Amino acid sequence: PASIAEDINTMLNPKFFEEMAAKLNGALASSPAKDFEKNARALLAQGFAKLDLVTREEFDVRAKLLSHALEKLAALEARVATLEAQRGNQQTPALPTD
Repeated sequence: PASIAEDINTMLNPKFFEEMAAKLNGALASSPAKDFEKNARALLAQGFAKLDLVTREEFDVRAKLLSHALEKLAALEARVATLEAQRGNQQTPALPTD
């Protein structure tokens, strides 16, 4: 008889999960559940297509672009403020000495 520890080690083995998944996939391949899954996926895909959604990858790319644009905007705003301050110092009218 196998010990409980051996049974637990067997169940935690990744190969065990792969074998179980293969058995379940084989059992479901010829069952009505597989047809239902295919139909449900097609229905969901059709519904999502109508919602004008973006993929996670596209969202991440857009988020990086926005972050970069915001950093650039902050740098440009700081530069404009510096230039305006310098210009303000240069345009201070001199008082007449007469």
